[in-house]
Amino acid sequence: MRIFTASLATETNTFSPMFTDLASFKNSFYAAPGEHPATPTLCSAPLVACREEAQRQPIQLFEGSCSWAEPGGLVNRASYEYLRDELLQQLQQALPVDAVILGLHGAMVAQGYDDCEGDLLQRVRAMVGPDTVISAELDPHSHLTAKRLAMADLLIAFKEFPHLDFMDRARELVRLTLATVRKEINPCMASFDCKMIDVLPTNNEPMKSFVARIRQLEQQAGVLSISVIHGFMAGDVPEMGTKLLVITDNQPELSEQLARQLGMELFALRGQSMPTMLSVEEGVSRMRSSEQTPVVLADVWDNPGGGVAGDGTLILHEVLRQQVQGVAFGTIWDPMAVQLCMAAGEGAVIPLRFGGKSCATAGAPVDQWVEVKALRQQAWQDFAGSQVPMGACAWIRFAGVDVILNSNRCQSFDPSLFCALGIEPAQYRGLVVKSTNHFYQGFAAIAAEVWYLDAKAPYPSDPRRNQYQKLSRAIWPIVEQPHLLDQAKCHPATDVQCSRNPAR
Repeated sequence: MRIFTASLATETNTFSPMFTDLASFKNSFYAAPGEHPATPTLCSAPLVACREEAQRQPIQLFEGSCSWAEPGGLVNRASYEYLRDELLQQLQQALPVDAVILGLHGAMVAQGYDDCEGDLLQRVRAMVGPDTVISAELDPHSHLTAKRLAMADLLIAFKEFPHLDFMDRARELVRLTLATVRKEINPCMASFDCKMIDVLPTNNEPMKSFVARIRQLEQQAGVLSISVIHGFMAGDVPEMGTKLLVITDNQPELSEQLARQLGMELFALRGQSMPTMLSVEEGVSRMRSSEQTPVVLADVWDNPGGGVAGDGTLILHEVLRQQVQGVAFGTIWDPMAVQLCMAAGEGAVIPLRFGGKSCATAGAPVDQWVEVKALRQQAWQDFAGSQVPMGACAWIRFAGVDVILNSNRCQSFDPSLFCALGIEPAQYRGLVVKSTNHFYQGFAAIAAEVWYLDAKAPYPSDPRRNQYQKLSRAIWPIVEQPHLLDQAKCHPATDVQCSRNPAR
């Protein structure tokens, strides 16, 4: 069996000023064919899963390049086309193959390409022909387009948010792909458009029980896989929004029925999943008065994992205003400030301006005399068995506050980000992290309390105010009951889309 596997992924916030180019991929993660490390990354996990299967059964594995850029703004057109064409050329050299297994994200948008993944899958299909199995793993914060359903045989998204199951889903994808090649199954995909966009963390109710129900349904005869595509509200593209994706074994009616049923159940839960959000002032006040420590405050909307800079200072200014000491911030992105600290050296006390550079809404720069406590030329944090590069970092201290400045934009995943600079996070009154929910699993283990803060900037967090230009249909919360509009127009079937489901 001849299998080609590769990865090309990023998450594009079309409202972000942080544009993405080839250097963004090279600085975040790039592995040439055969050079991928043994450990997986979030979107290249299928390659590692393929390696595992190649150890167990006769598979001739052809590895293409794997590229990932930290979420940001629009991808430069030439950069996307370069990486896409590189991958396609590697596939061409591997032909003929029985299957193409890709690690994608699902929310990549480039100049001139609203659907990069659909474009890539279409070109792969044209190259390999109708009989080769094409499959891909997706992040749930993606856009499930009709083109992707038409071009692929299997699409599977992570079930969990935080995405702790990305390796499990990669193994599931590879297992089902190989079974399809052997003609043991005939996957039939159907998606249902929930016509909504929401934040759907799965570690809390009601999504925790909803995912558990999906896992039970997957034990039903004929049901191969069920995915919730949460959608990505910061992507202004025509098919943005939440969708249900069901794959059955040659049972298209069951796929459609389950997708619609689960999709309407999820729509009924809209607006109930987001955790309680505090204002910046209230969150810092609660941290100051808490008798148990450490208190973790999540800066939800300055999350580099959502494509913004991660250099916001609104919470830091409030900590200084309330004169709270014993607080550690991990991290604030500022490569220039890191460079200045590197030049000064460990132990130096220097005047430093940092943060607040990327946009006008994320807070003013901070000006302080700081002590440079520690420096690292390359620091890493852990996430679900993978390592996330933080780049060159500096630990600075002033006014009873510690801050990690980093040069590679990345969200806060795990307490190891503090340990990487020599900070013991459990010893602090408060920890401030920049993440929507991926931080939770790691930090909840050491936190006395966890609070989510709504600083209202800079991420486009309110769909009603985001002024989408390309969104092709009414969705909640922009419209309260979008499905009723379809019924009034007598077009209920437009909610369901099916895969190409070829005869095998």
